[in-house]
Amino acid sequence: MVSAPNFAPSLASQLVNRILSIKPLADLAKHQARSMMIKRAESIGVYWRQEVADLQSRASEQAFSPVWEETLQKIQSPDLVYPDYYVTSFHAYEQGNLSWEAAMEVEVAAHAVHARIWQDAGAQGDAMLRQSFHQVLQTQISDPPQAILDLGCSVGMSTFALQEIYPQAHLTGVDLSPYFLAVAKYRSEQRQQPVTWLHAAAESTGLPDASFDLVSAHLLFHELPQTAAIDILREARRVLRPGGHLAIMDMNPQSEIYAKMPPYILTLLKSTEPYLDQYFGLDLSQSIQKAGFQPPVITCNSPRHRTIVAAVRE
Repeated sequence: MVSAPNFAPSLASQLVNRILSIKPLADLAKHQARSMMIKRAESIGVYWRQEVADLQSRASEQAFSPVWEETLQKIQSPDLVYPDYYVTSFHAYEQGNLSWEAAMEVEVAAHAVHARIWQDAGAQGDAMLRQSFHQVLQTQISDPPQAILDLGCSVGMSTFALQEIYPQAHLTGVDLSPYFLAVAKYRSEQRQQPVTWLHAAAESTGLPDASFDLVSAHLLFHELPQTAAIDILREARRVLRPGGHLAIMDMNPQSEIYAKMPPYILTLLKSTEPYLDQYFGLDLSQSIQKAGFQPPVITCNSPRHRTIVAAVRE
């Protein structure tokens, strides 16, 4: 394993960390962050509670369809050992990503979180963000990939978006949450589009060497400690073919939006993102090169996001 670079949170971030180290305050911040997202979703016409209820029932009269448990059993890898960093609270869910509640709310939460990236974007903000990422890919990768690996695919939103711009490619989505993958599998069946869903760690997929043309990671790296991020970069290099590319779209630590973020909003953000300091302190460009890639091209694709594209170094 490659040693991780050092990271030093800003003074404001250190203050927020102290606040969040007090559990009652951390719980309050998580509650406020979740409430804010639900209110924002409802305000832009994304009816959070109703859409989640519809997904839970899934063609059943019951509040939670038993079909979901059947799908979970089919997709879950029973021998998978979860890394320690993953078994923690994420996004205001005490059980983190290993819960039905988190899985059922990914889609509505994405619409809420991305509604204000651009002025008046509203419910289209999420789609606009993905489109901005894909525009960079299509500009920088001349040959359309035939095999794409989507790391940290969640419930498949990033996978399906890639499928639309590369319809000739076979998509494989990898995620550590079997709950997320159960929703992804259901959505792919609805769309009648074949996707391979794999319950595995992104840093140890078990996939064959040199088997993909593009490895994509959409909003994954800010959810990782530095050691895991570096391991994932090495795994991406292993599974890429000669001439292949790595593409990462994530929060941009250099964005003025984060530098000028009010302490209250920063507290709410950090209460839902346990590894944000480590992500902001990671020299991702340098780490990518150390993992076996050419110097990456970094493009700001939104006021607060960046896309990083790097070709395999042969």
